[in-house]
Amino acid sequence: MDNSKQVLTQEAVAFLAKLHRRYNDTRVELLKKRHERQKAIDAGIFPDFLPETAHIRQDPSWKVAESPHDLQKRYVEITGPVEKKMMINALNSGADTFMADFEDALSPTWSNVIEGQLNLTAGIERRLSYTSPEGKQYRQQDKTATLIVRPRGWHLDEKHLVIDGKPISASIFDFGLYFFHNAHRLLEKGTGPYFYLPKLESHLEARLWNDIFITAQEELGIARGTIRATVLIETILAAFEMEEILYELKEHCVGLNAGRWDYIFSIIKKFQKLQDFTLPDRAQITMTVPFMRSYTNLLIQTCHKRGAHAMGGMAAFVPSRKNVEINATALQKVTEDKERESKDGFDGTWVAHPDLVPVAMEVFVRHLQQRPHQKERLREDVAVTSRDLLEFKVPDGEITEKGLHQNISVCLQYLESWLRGQGAVALFNLMEDTATAEICRAQIWQWLHHKKIDRDLYSTLAAEELKKLGSSYELAFQIMDRLVTQEQFEEFLTLSAYTYLE
Repeated sequence: MDNSKQVLTQEAVAFLAKLHRRYNDTRVELLKKRHERQKAIDAGIFPDFLPETAHIRQDPSWKVAESPHDLQKRYVEITGPVEKKMMINALNSGADTFMADFEDALSPTWSNVIEGQLNLTAGIERRLSYTSPEGKQYRQQDKTATLIVRPRGWHLDEKHLVIDGKPISASIFDFGLYFFHNAHRLLEKGTGPYFYLPKLESHLEARLWNDIFITAQEELGIARGTIRATVLIETILAAFEMEEILYELKEHCVGLNAGRWDYIFSIIKKFQKLQDFTLPDRAQITMTVPFMRSYTNLLIQTCHKRGAHAMGGMAAFVPSRKNVEINATALQKVTEDKERESKDGFDGTWVAHPDLVPVAMEVFVRHLQQRPHQKERLREDVAVTSRDLLEFKVPDGEITEKGLHQNISVCLQYLESWLRGQGAVALFNLMEDTATAEICRAQIWQWLHHKKIDRDLYSTLAAEELKKLGSSYELAFQIMDRLVTQEQFEEFLTLSAYTYLE
């Protein structure tokens, strides 16, 4: 059933067209700058803190806008795609906020993005319901998590809506439709239009979002500063421009988030051609390795210096209903991860499953003792240099056959699910999304390219995995095999895989 006419009303499309015509050329230019930056890194010109914006970093006077009342306390944020059942479970989970995702946790089929918009409106109006094939009913509770929406990244188009002969930016499409249909509705409910902004690589990309926010608010007669956004620092380049990103968005920004999985992927991608930057098995790149500690400590310090929330990373564990031992071990690791985050100064954290909400909540309640946040912790003990951010060493890290096999398996299984329209997939007791699949295929490419693993070993393991999974995985295998064996590294697997989606 095509519900697109309910979402793409004449007025809504006119609103999108105005944003597209005013800002798409800027977006295209910024994407060109990404490629220029990549060429510079390939040539050995590494990123650093920008000298031309030093005055912003050195000026102690500016702060971001005060957080609205329902974004003051963000101990636990749950994330998931904009699908009915998962939305209901997330909204009812007891988390402080729910990040409804059009990005890494959603396969952007046309039906998924359209239904997602309808589901968000239904969720705001407390009329979201779902009946499973087995007859089980799911309904929203009266009190639910505060809603935050994550649109797709700047690099993606939405091929189903063409304006002046060009597909619209997926970012503008997702943001614009949600804002157009729901901004006034949200304000009437005592909340507001809140967003997570993914995969930014520079403060100029943050400036573009700010300009779009200003225009969108003016068009709908909504006060400037009503929109509030949290920016994911999930690229190595953005890590060098955290303060500048906050500055560009300061009247609309409420925080930064340590998007750990995309951050690791970004490191592999940006330093793809440099053999000395080869990373070991994904499982060994923990949040306690030095370069990840530098990144998160700098994020906390930067946020609190500017009055913003510092949000911790994802706990991706999916509890098993059958294996008590797996649960006990994993929950202990989740608790330790959240203990470290709360003690470091994070104001809250992410989880991927409702069963993890009470685990993470207990840690932050105990540590913060009912304070809504801990922005007063300025972390003046932190002194992170550019070298610290670029010292990609993992103590005792190694590349193993087990790690290669795991990467192949996750990549194949995730891609197959994504091509079927499912973007959040539980594999090996972890919630895998596009970001983690990107790490898997990027590592295989990196290891093959720099001859860290044998090509024949990869081919043998990949063929074994395909045989085990079956013929329905053939297309996923073809896509993965091309991505990891071709000479040039493809920037995002979703760019080529998107052509296969309806």
